[in-house]
Amino acid sequence: MAENPSAETFTRRLFEKFEHNPNYLLPKTKYQEIIHQLQATLGVARKTARHDKLKSRYEILQCGHGEKLIKRRKSPTESPIYFVTLEETYVVIKFDYLATGHCGRDRMIKELEKKFANVHRESIELFKSFCKVCQEKTKRQKTKGVVVRPILSNEFSSRGQVDLIDFQSMGDGQYKCIMVYQDHLTKFVVLRPLTSKRACEVAFQLVDIFTLLGAPVILQSDNGSEFTAVVIRELKKLWPELRLIHGKPRHPQSQGSVERANSDIKDMLIS
Repeated sequence: MAENPSAETFTRRLFEKFEHNPNYLLPKTKYQEIIHQLQATLGVARKTARHDKLKSRYEILQCGHGEKLIKRRKSPTESPIYFVTLEETYVVIKFDYLATGHCGRDRMIKELEKKFANVHRESIELFKSFCKVCQEKTKRQKTKGVVVRPILSNEFSSRGQVDLIDFQSMGDGQYKCIMVYQDHLTKFVVLRPLTSKRACEVAFQLVDIFTLLGAPVILQSDNGSEFTAVVIRELKKLWPELRLIHGKPRHPQSQGSVERANSDIKDMLIS
């Protein structure tokens, strides 16, 4: 798809689109015909209904050696609003389009109607349909499914998030993983090395952290087997008020805060 349509392509498509609706079209021949009809009424005492209709809508503005058709003004001091021919529509829209920086249709309509009387919404939509930039800016369809809402915490240890960083490919001796526990409100992080992802080892380290900081009201983890195993659920026997919740499968955004901490921890270790 081209960045902008050619003048010939746009004019042809515009004519095809509104061929059966002449109110949208003002070809150059018709434009000149209206000017000649208005000029013919000057100095004529008796005018037809057609002449009265034209004079109620149009006015001729002398511009240098030529005449321009403008919207009938209520007073001579009023700013002129021009009529454009079908052949000029492309240039008029393109100039405003580039001047406003690929803006939306409604803004273009608002800007153009200040200066031109017959640049219609359909003409602008046709022009924008050729523009690749505008197509990329088109609003995406809403994603179906549950929307992840932001998690809010009001006090320390009200919610804890736990996750594992896998370092099996470059372990440190017997240690192959790092367990990350984060308090959601303060973002305070506790790191513990693990020799494996076994649920019993994860549970042991969590108990040690809970005795140090206190057990959270809510403990959030992903859906890994080390967190959904029976051993982890045994933690609730020690703290009956503890609530265990899990993020959505294959959806790290539900663990956003601790996932960002994981990224920072990896960067620091690499450094």
